[in-house]
Amino acid sequence: MPSFLHVGCGPERGSATTIGMRHPDWEEIRLDIDPASEPDIVASLVDMSAVADASVDALYSSHNIEHLYAHEVPTALAEFKRVLKPDGFAIITCPDLQSVAELVVDDKLTEEVAPGSMVAAIDIIYGYRMAVADGQTYMAHHCGFTAKVLSLSLMMARFGGRRVAQRKTPHFDLWAVATPAVSNAQRLDRLERLYLPTSDEFQKASE
Repeated sequence: MPSFLHVGCGPERGSATTIGMRHPDWEEIRLDIDPASEPDIVASLVDMSAVADASVDALYSSHNIEHLYAHEVPTALAEFKRVLKPDGFAIITCPDLQSVAELVVDDKLTEEVAPGSMVAAIDIIYGYRMAVADGQTYMAHHCGFTAKVLSLSLMMARFGGRRVAQRKTPHFDLWAVATPAVSNAQRLDRLERLYLPTSDEFQKASE
């Protein structure tokens, strides 16, 4: 049975990941820094030494890397790559500062990005204010990404294959597929089709 490492999982389970990873053939291994989330492995993104080298088929990271300081991102991405099997892949999603900046330019910093969402541009940029005010200071954001910056970060981490796609309103997020080894366009297309949201939601992609 193939396994995927769900990093920074919080209380979420496999059902909260991508459609492709909700298949019963996948074994989910949950990793989080907070023991209260009851993960399989308690660890931070910058030190996943509890996970063996080349031991998982895939890795899923949803809205984690923006919580790191910028200087920690290369370390975390190197850890992501280290634990993946040579033919494995990572799915990484995070806020897209380029698209949310359009709201800031329009002077909509504190307005809801969608009716009833209770999320504003300021939350996407700096972290969800209600959670931070409630004492969850780890929810604050310490860095950010555009499609270009995320793709460059993956390249610097020596991921051989990478593709970054951007979703604008109302998602304001980036989705990346990254493989440790060099991957051709056909394989990246397949991974994107299986593990990313519907392709027609994306405004652009970067390889």
